[in-house]
Amino acid sequence: MKKFYIMAAFALSCLAGNAQEKLTLSTYNGTNITKYANKTMDVTVYRYFFNGWNTISLPFDLSEDKITEILGTDYRLEKLAGVENDGSGLKLNFQDCKEEGIKANTPYILYYGGASTNKRILAEDVMIEDENASISYTAAQTGETVTFAAANKKTSSKGLYGILAKDNSEASFVNVDNIESGFLATRCYIQLSSGNTTELVINHIKAGDATNINSVVNNSEKVNVYTVSGNLIATDITAEKINSLAKGIYVVKGKKIIVK
Repeated sequence: MKKFYIMAAFALSCLAGNAQEKLTLSTYNGTNITKYANKTMDVTVYRYFFNGWNTISLPFDLSEDKITEILGTDYRLEKLAGVENDGSGLKLNFQDCKEEGIKANTPYILYYGGASTNKRILAEDVMIEDENASISYTAAQTGETVTFAAANKKTSSKGLYGILAKDNSEASFVNVDNIESGFLATRCYIQLSSGNTTELVINHIKAGDATNINSVVNNSEKVNVYTVSGNLIATDITAEKINSLAKGIYVVKGKKIIVK
């Protein structure tokens, strides 16, 4: 009998050792991700999605198939790919990245075509990554730096831009100084180096619209470079020089190219 109890205790300890750790992320005040960094866990996220454009950033990867399972097929996922000055304000170029899925600690805008509702995201056996969830681009014409970042905890909206529910049919980022609720965890915001008085215009780009410069320009060839809006920003420069421009999307020989 004693041998049986020992074997049973051993079996139970093995089961406990193999049990996957579980984590429920707070999408209000936020969760201290640092204590879970580099752990593989089963993660649950309860997140409200408005019909229209939302923002999202998660500390783990989520595949296209998994997102479709949660939201259905009527959704779009885009990430910031470049910025430019269009004369009256700043144009933010967001490019479709639906096939890539959601990558850990990357800020996105996400269009949800269903009725506004709370969704349960269950991600099993995923790696928790603790990194800065932001991306920055600088407009070549003005030197204005645009940072698209995620709130990992409830964050004041003072001095920032966000998408209000009443403006989300067009993904309009607007001054949100007067929004007392601020940004809740897993939501994303825009911050400009000059403050939040500039008008922002959103430009949606298809996944295959931009390509690498080397597929458009030969090594010795010199070309003119334009913004997506058609403004000339460089004359007679080589592919090497183009790759040294601020990262973003440009037009060369009538084709959109991306500098990373």
